[in-house]
Amino acid sequence: MAFDTSRHIPVRPDWLATHVEEALEPERLIIDPHHHLWSRPDSHYLAPEFLADLGSGHRVRATVFVEAHAMYRQGGDPLERPLGEIEFAAKTGEEAARAGGPAICAGIVGTLDLQGGDRVRAVLEAAIAAGRGRLRGLRCSSVHHPDPAARGSMLDFPPGMLGSSAFRAGFAHLAPLGLSFDAWMYHTQLDDCADLADAFPETTIILNHIGGPIGIGPYAGRRDEVFAEWAASLERLAKRPNVVVKLGGLGMKLFGFSLHERPAAPDSSAVAAAWRPYVETALSAFGVDRAMFESNFPVDKGSCSYVVLWNAFKRLADAFSASEKEALFAATAARIYKIDLPVDKEG
Repeated sequence: MAFDTSRHIPVRPDWLATHVEEALEPERLIIDPHHHLWSRPDSHYLAPEFLADLGSGHRVRATVFVEAHAMYRQGGDPLERPLGEIEFAAKTGEEAARAGGPAICAGIVGTLDLQGGDRVRAVLEAAIAAGRGRLRGLRCSSVHHPDPAARGSMLDFPPGMLGSSAFRAGFAHLAPLGLSFDAWMYHTQLDDCADLADAFPETTIILNHIGGPIGIGPYAGRRDEVFAEWAASLERLAKRPNVVVKLGGLGMKLFGFSLHERPAAPDSSAVAAAWRPYVETALSAFGVDRAMFESNFPVDKGSCSYVVLWNAFKRLADAFSASEKEALFAATAARIYKIDLPVDKEG
């Protein structure tokens, strides 16, 4: 499948450097439950770059790597090629553990084609082995929109994928193997996720990027209308107790905030103000025990720095209690992705 990387905002270090701020509440423990690593002709973001962002002031002690269609095996069985990415993430996590510091890739969300028929179970078992104890689940993106101008992802999948019998035959193997499912789709597809959650109530489904309300193409200039449609769909989806939501991804071009078009990089107050209605609506629907902040780096790095992003989240959580903040920044991610809450000298 061809990637349209123009859907992502380019990372511009010089522009990011136009605004620098210190980390707020630097003592707060964070598990970053959604980041990527890759090396592509037009983009390079591997452990050294990620660790540099992690070292910028916030107390991030563990992370979850999420598939990005990178580092696949070359040649061989097409169904098994994505296992290369899981192997890469596991090796990266092990190397980081030996070096000390943040436990990057403490959890891994891989991918494979769940429409692979009778062979899916065996390949899932191979994926678990490839993860060396770190694989927590799969993400099989289902993002689709008939209008190319509305697409904020570099991928586009056939419509109705989550409801197909072939997909569901493969999906049925996840829960018995102790695996969760990360769902990535646009707001126009959220009812597909609700239907999947109803069909598999024993499978934990993690909705990525707050459900993808589209703010570009045919939806540009229709923010109030889109917000109302998205909020209603999200409220329906939240009635499924096996669904959790990731609060993030809002720095992507998809959302139409256009922070990257400012002459200088935004501060965390501006970022929080732009994102507040979406985060507050999602939290009202799901509650703190089924929600977690995510960085979505390096994709969201096109809109703001790592320090600014987590400062914005801390501003958005300012009115919450200590236990609620703990849930949003670490505890929910630790429970969902089965990660031990780290304890270090700062703890």
